[in-house]
Amino acid sequence: MNAALIACLTVFALIFFLRMPIALGMIVCAACYFLLKGGDLSLVSNQIINTYYTNYVIIAVPLFIFTANVMNTGKVTGMIFKFANTLCGRMRGALGHVNILASLIFAGMTGSAIADAAGLGKIEIEAMHNEGYDLPFSCAITAASAVLGPTFPPSIPLVIYAMLSGTSVGALFLGGMVPALVLTIALMIYVSITARKRNYPRGVKVNFRTLLAVTFTSLPALLTPVILLAGIYVGIMTPTEAGAVAGFYAILVSAIAYRALSFKDLWQIILATIKDVGATSIMIGAAAIISYIVAREQIASNIGEWIISISDNKYFFLLLVNAVILVLGMLMDTSTIQLIFVPILIPVASALGIDLIHFGVVVTFNMMIGLCTPPFGMLLFITAGISETPLKDIVREIRWPLVAMIIVLFVLTYVPQTVIFIPKFMGLM
Repeated sequence: MNAALIACLTVFALIFFLRMPIALGMIVCAACYFLLKGGDLSLVSNQIINTYYTNYVIIAVPLFIFTANVMNTGKVTGMIFKFANTLCGRMRGALGHVNILASLIFAGMTGSAIADAAGLGKIEIEAMHNEGYDLPFSCAITAASAVLGPTFPPSIPLVIYAMLSGTSVGALFLGGMVPALVLTIALMIYVSITARKRNYPRGVKVNFRTLLAVTFTSLPALLTPVILLAGIYVGIMTPTEAGAVAGFYAILVSAIAYRALSFKDLWQIILATIKDVGATSIMIGAAAIISYIVAREQIASNIGEWIISISDNKYFFLLLVNAVILVLGMLMDTSTIQLIFVPILIPVASALGIDLIHFGVVVTFNMMIGLCTPPFGMLLFITAGISETPLKDIVREIRWPLVAMIIVLFVLTYVPQTVIFIPKFMGLM
């Protein structure tokens, strides 16, 4: 390691421990590196600009963020919750199951865990609390089910992984379907056991006529993932174009079908989206500079050689990666993990013969577990904030959902067919 690289890493560690914005830290690190290396500082700005001008896929990220904001402002999230509620009927702990099913449906529209927890989560927690469910349990299951957002297609983290790895966005989206369904089943088993143990109330019995009426009312919202995913896999749209269509369709549904979106609301949505996209864009651009430094210093290849010198067994490598990301997920934001550490791991995974679609879904799912993991799990803070529930109570309740998620993670890791079966069947691999 040369002096410039040591200084870069030292500055980054210092900024991390001081809890300064990570994106700013990465830019400062890069500037220190180029100053000590004697390079041209214009490379920093050039690298950021090139990241956006040469990558069409990345445009999908702001489009899906915009779609999520429209869904949460209009009545779409309420319709999704109402539809899921009619499906669960007289089940014990019905609203817990509704929470999970609604998140799965919402995942097919936005691809964002934060949007799920902040928008749909508020409706779910309030409804569960009114029916006699413990608030910490309601918050924990809301946080856990929000993980379905970035797993089931479309998915913002999978779009970013596609940009980093050069893999097919469509194949990654299909690869996330089975993992999301497996997690849905695992969480519903947990809810069933807990509901019986704590005697949570049953849902209201719904007759077929009511089910048809609710389905008809909810149909405009439910068609969103159908239009989006069908357009991608039939070949009519790219994922980026699908993001634009989803955003436009969400506006039509909210404004015309449900009459819940005014021009003032739309303006506020645009401002919120600009704010969210700005933060994300700075992070991605800063990560592009770090990736340039990593490539220039051959850090990825050196780490790869070190790991292979320990063991060239791909299953050991996957175990090591899972363990490291689970630990990192407790300490830092998932976007930092994805944009800094994952690009270093991708070449190693490829060298060991690991399918990059499988690797991408496993790593993404692992990172999403970090959103529910104390002490810095973002979903825990969001659910605590919207419900005014003490964080320590939610942390106590999230333990078993976390166990369920880790079990699912290891199934995905060591049974690759759970991820690659559908992409292979659809001819995308």
